[in-house]
Amino acid sequence: MLKNRKFLASGFRFRTDAAGTSAVEFAMLAPVFILLLLGMVAYGIYFGASHSVQQIAADAARTAIAGLNQTERQALVSDFVAHDVAGYPFVDPDKLTVNAQDSAADGSQFIVSVSYDARNLPVWNLFPMLPLPGTTIQRQSTIRVGGI
Repeated sequence: MLKNRKFLASGFRFRTDAAGTSAVEFAMLAPVFILLLLGMVAYGIYFGASHSVQQIAADAARTAIAGLNQTERQALVSDFVAHDVAGYPFVDPDKLTVNAQDSAADGSQFIVSVSYDARNLPVWNLFPMLPLPGTTIQRQSTIRVGGI
């Protein structure tokens, strides 16, 4: 009977002792918070790459405005991509495809289209069951040529 009382007393003491509750709560919630943090970082890198691709298209189009004809504008865009794209974050210049040409619909516009193969970004290493963006980032920029 005495052993039974000691057992009940220790069980009651265990239920009312709050010394380890913080550690138990941390062990339960830490994986969720770490997963959220890693997800935010991975998606942030993807959005950074997407913004860089759009900026490359815009900067290449601004560079092309100095050309007098389509051939010269295409050469300016190619030169810009060859020399300046390495400075953009999260973008590997080898996985970048650039198409620059006069608009078929309006001859006074020049279009720079940029496509980036983003399969090496860390967002695809998270969880395959998450809804993920496309592995190819495509952006374009249009600029008016020949004055106003």
